[in-house]
Amino acid sequence: MNGSSGEDLTSTAVLALLGRAGPMSRAALARDLGMSPATLTQVTRRLLTQGVIEELDRQEPSRGGRRGRLIGLVGSAGRALGVKVAVDHVALVDMRLDGRVTETMTVPFDATALEAVPAIAELLRPFTESAQGVPPLLGIGVGVPGTVDRPDSGVVDAAMLNWENVPLGTMLGASLGLAVLVENDVNALGSGERLYGRGRSLNDFLVVTIGRGIGLAVVAGGHVYRGAHGGAGDFGHVPVDPDGPPCTCGNRGCLEALISDDVLLRTARSAGILGEGATPADLADLANGSDGANDSGGANDSGGTDDSGGTDDSGGTDDRTATARRILREAGQLLGRQLAGLATLLDPQEIVVMGEGTRSWPWWEPGVREAFERHAPRRARELAITVEPYTDTIWAQGAAALVLAASLDGGVGSVDPRRRIHGLGGAAVERSAR
Repeated sequence: MNGSSGEDLTSTAVLALLGRAGPMSRAALARDLGMSPATLTQVTRRLLTQGVIEELDRQEPSRGGRRGRLIGLVGSAGRALGVKVAVDHVALVDMRLDGRVTETMTVPFDATALEAVPAIAELLRPFTESAQGVPPLLGIGVGVPGTVDRPDSGVVDAAMLNWENVPLGTMLGASLGLAVLVENDVNALGSGERLYGRGRSLNDFLVVTIGRGIGLAVVAGGHVYRGAHGGAGDFGHVPVDPDGPPCTCGNRGCLEALISDDVLLRTARSAGILGEGATPADLADLANGSDGANDSGGANDSGGTDDSGGTDDSGGTDDRTATARRILREAGQLLGRQLAGLATLLDPQEIVVMGEGTRSWPWWEPGVREAFERHAPRRARELAITVEPYTDTIWAQGAAALVLAASLDGGVGSVDPRRRIHGLGGAAVERSAR
């Protein structure tokens, strides 16, 4: 396996827990992280040497036994910028080593434009400038909807962005003079979930995203599995129907070509329940019984069919709502069958569903659960499938987590040690190789 370092993720998990919970004893850290005392001692010794954590002159409250000395974060240890690049916008977070987000920004952006990469660099430049009292910037993590050869070189193939062999990491690093790590956005999300979300207490779990694309991050043994060429988890392009519709990847009948947002909207328009101007939020509103879809190119109030192909309410909103729910349930059934296959192959502790499409999850879920229980192996039929609310911030946090993990001894994935990010305890950030 060619994956990110589990040891680095463990170290960063210690830092993340200290950031969320405040100072803790070694015993409490080991207990909450499900880590052996010996491993915890080894990790904290290294972090103490790096100057990232410190022993405090106080002990934990007495619970009848020996009181342990508290360990806390050194607040000035460092920060990272996390960036999520989408087709039509860029989301950014400024995140400290403990996982605390100090600033967020989302701006409209055309990632398919010819000069997209230089434009990203200019968006980031103001955030890279040093300021008094601000922790040193350790580097920049970038999540993209495509395949990345290695996080350090950051060469991207992303059909959704019309990018082919784009050396994003090298270009940003040269422009900004900082270390840059690039990763598939769902893999980055998996890293963030492992460090700061539900995955903190899990060693083996899956992150599945639904929405504009269909994605997967495989966390095995506490680290994100990338595969031999960085392409592991390309779940949306698993072939499902050889005679199905064409996919953006050039094949036919991929899972993404059957249940992505665009496909579901196209199905809703064909059914006459939404018009050309409708959005995924309108489909969700319609499934929820709201009339909000009428404001975005769906049904009109004049009777008959509107100019954009939608239909009016004369048949009753309940009919349109029922059709919307049926479309989403059928999408859920397709997804559920594929999740059953993943559970058979990978035996995860939990499946976490995220992404823009989760706004409609109440109407996906019956189909997902029905198909999953029918097709999953017996041992997995009660597997927890949980949903987390969609925000761009959590995706960008995952990208920042790439840098924070790489800042601890060993890098991320196949990061060349000569380009490893430094900066903890006041050391300078190593410039990207040119």
